[in-house]
Amino acid sequence: MVKQDTHLPQKAWITERMSPTLEQNQSELVDCMLDQINQMAENLKRLKKHDFRLAIHKMEIDRIRYIISSYLRVRLEKIERYAHYLLQKEAGITDESMANLTPQEVTYAKDYASNLESHFQTLVLQHVPENLRGFDPTKMSVKPNLDSYIFLRVKEETQGVLIDDSGEGRDEEVDLEEGSQHLMRYKPISHLVQSGAVTLI
Repeated sequence: MVKQDTHLPQKAWITERMSPTLEQNQSELVDCMLDQINQMAENLKRLKKHDFRLAIHKMEIDRIRYIISSYLRVRLEKIERYAHYLLQKEAGITDESMANLTPQEVTYAKDYASNLESHFQTLVLQHVPENLRGFDPTKMSVKPNLDSYIFLRVKEETQGVLIDDSGEGRDEEVDLEEGSQHLMRYKPISHLVQSGAVTLI
């Protein structure tokens, strides 16, 4: 029963760790798992001190906590690395369900970008001639490498996936069979990661 409950957060965690960019937030899942951890901790208080289940369930709670904290830490690292890029991308999104950042993450990214800018201003810009003091965050913006290669496992059979080989200048169509594993560039299959047709490994 516990394995079934922790299966989804583990997939979200692996996907976030293996993806070159910030994936869609799983805040509802994280909140649900935190609630479950609290309920499990309350249930453990009812067990007797020498009950063998106590140690097993405590280990499971620690494992879930580790997955959640690691997932959130990876997201924060990506937000800090790609702050300007992510804020520009989020500004163009009108449908909230398509947003990759939670409102709290947007606030964090804005604060981080603002602090970075003021630090740069204090450290460098005030010491250079006025004509060089312009600060353009878009020029400082670091973008994720969507052409990086990732390992994936196919969950749903998908026919005719277009794999554009940017180095060779030609396109190739491949069929992804359920259960198969591949090493591919992230960009052509990013929509399949979003839909859940493939999982990163």
